[in-house]
Amino acid sequence: MKNNIAIILANGRGQRFGGEQPKQFLKIGDRSVLEHSITAFQDHPEISEIIIVADKDFHDTIWESVKRLSFNKVSVVIEGGKERHHSSIAAINHIGLRDCNILIHDAVRPFVNREIIDNVIGALAIYKAVNVGVPATDTVVAVDNANSCIMEIPDRKQLYMVQTPQGFDSATLREAFSLANNDPNFQPTDDCSVVKKYLPNEKIKVVAGSRRNIKLTWKEDFNLAEFFINDK
Repeated sequence: MKNNIAIILANGRGQRFGGEQPKQFLKIGDRSVLEHSITAFQDHPEISEIIIVADKDFHDTIWESVKRLSFNKVSVVIEGGKERHHSSIAAINHIGLRDCNILIHDAVRPFVNREIIDNVIGALAIYKAVNVGVPATDTVVAVDNANSCIMEIPDRKQLYMVQTPQGFDSATLREAFSLANNDPNFQPTDDCSVVKKYLPNEKIKVVAGSRRNIKLTWKEDFNLAEFFINDK
């Protein structure tokens, strides 16, 4: 059975959010956003190792959390890059040629739970790439950026709002990023998009996420996060 390694991406500076401190280090209840995210993977029995990717200015802060909260699955804190995919690549390079499953999670999704992680690991027994999602509840439109007019209204029944963690067979993810790095027009949005574009024949399974598995993007999101913490 393959080991399951969690990569937590905590490198963002939160420009849309504002404030002096990146949002992953702000507290919800008695723990920071990042600490909540680490806890979910620390407590999951099938996660063998956790790699955290973060700006070097915050490595000492993270190691203090690791020691204080006994996050003994955290093996390393490494430096990320300017864009999200640079951080993913840094972690993939650290893992090297190990044959394992990789679960990549956004640090600012602090309400990921055991069931979601179970769903990803379970699907990786069959598929080499897995995404987490929930059905879209709002109508989504495609807009022409030149004039802000609607070009298309996709059928909502086929649309999902994707979340993390995204799961991969390590060799598959390495191959996708290797091909992407040779493309001068490489512009990924997330790790599944890299697999979809550069390994188009590889099926990407979508498993159930949760409406609570929100990404903290705006200040208003912290009000909802506080509600979730108090509603346990």
